[in-house]
Amino acid sequence: MNKLSVTKSFDVRFSEVDSMCIVWHGNYMLYFEDAREAFGKEYGIDYLTMYGHGFYAPLVDVHFSYKKPIIYGMKPAVTITYKPTDAAKILFEYEIRDTADGSLLATGDTMQVFMDLKYQLVWQTPEFYQQWKEKWL
Repeated sequence: MNKLSVTKSFDVRFSEVDSMCIVWHGNYMLYFEDAREAFGKEYGIDYLTMYGHGFYAPLVDVHFSYKKPIIYGMKPAVTITYKPTDAAKILFEYEIRDTADGSLLATGDTMQVFMDLKYQLVWQTPEFYQQWKEKWL
């Protein structure tokens, strides 16, 4: 099975840090979101594609594990990796590393489920998503 992942480097903006020049914990969610958008663009499973097929894919579970602080001036990178599942959901794992020395700064994972455009939970894997998995995996 293919391992699908994307790495996206980013700059830490001054507006993202607290008075100690450490990235405020809530911004990690934004870094994960940027990674999901990069993954979607790379592999053709972005939010507008899902919407075009009649589905939303909201986050229903998010986990973070902070290993070292991200400090203003660092040049970190976030790697997102797709976790295959037979269920009607999308699973990703994340690692944020310092590009200067490769040290691990944070890890995490997310789960998204499918909802139709009437906001009803979809229990069966949507056809477009099954076709996507067959193409890439």
